[in-house]
Amino acid sequence: MENLVFLKWGGSLITDKHRAFTPRADRLRALAQALRRALEARPDLRLVLGHGSGSFGHRAALEHPLNQDPGTNARHGGFIARAAARLHALVMDALLEAGVPAASFPPSAAAVARAGRIEHWPLAPLLLALRHGLVPVVYGDAVLDRVRGAAVVSTEGLFRYLARHLKPVRILLAGTEAGVWADFPHRTRRIDRITPGTWTQVEGALQTSAAPDVTGGMREKVRSMLALVEALGLTVWIFDGQDPENVYQALVDGRVDGTCLCPEHAP
Repeated sequence: MENLVFLKWGGSLITDKHRAFTPRADRLRALAQALRRALEARPDLRLVLGHGSGSFGHRAALEHPLNQDPGTNARHGGFIARAAARLHALVMDALLEAGVPAASFPPSAAAVARAGRIEHWPLAPLLLALRHGLVPVVYGDAVLDRVRGAAVVSTEGLFRYLARHLKPVRILLAGTEAGVWADFPHRTRRIDRITPGTWTQVEGALQTSAAPDVTGGMREKVRSMLALVEALGLTVWIFDGQDPENVYQALVDGRVDGTCLCPEHAP
């Protein structure tokens, strides 16, 4: 599908990850309005929106941890999915109220994982939504797992599966950081470009997360997205979405000030 972009609103962007079950309601509304403006400015744009679970899903995962027992995990996964769905409902409210033609696709309703990675996810409804000009919305969720009983799958994990089937032209990861830092939390040395070949040089400098995050934080985000960069030749941007105008510009004209996860020989 031409002009298909994946956009993520990070959990730290739309919730206060240091306070349980606390959305950033004003920012959600502003981001939704920026998204509507971008779709109006680029009617040819096709978009899949994903969002993190922030202080909702991650907090529930700490309170109902997944362990070595598949039966326990399957039951605990229900608590995590319920918390993630609470935030998703707020995201959908903001999008629809802003006039974005959003369509909800909860991963826990249809996706099946094996050992923590999506194995199967029927995509015909999502593809039909795109063809009708809708914006499918997915999110970090707890899904049933053939091996573990249940597994928490991040938005990046969902994008990894979707990208191999839908082939987006780029992936935009909007969070609260201006990119990937070599010296987090001091934030004096941003890494502007990472390729599969330079990953081993920077991996050790990356932190996981400063707040509860059961999906691995920045290090896992970069690692999983670089696998897509290498496999599909696409470009991934990690950038600051706290100013909704940054998200608008990234969608409309591709201008992004952040860290590029780039193919090895990209200009």
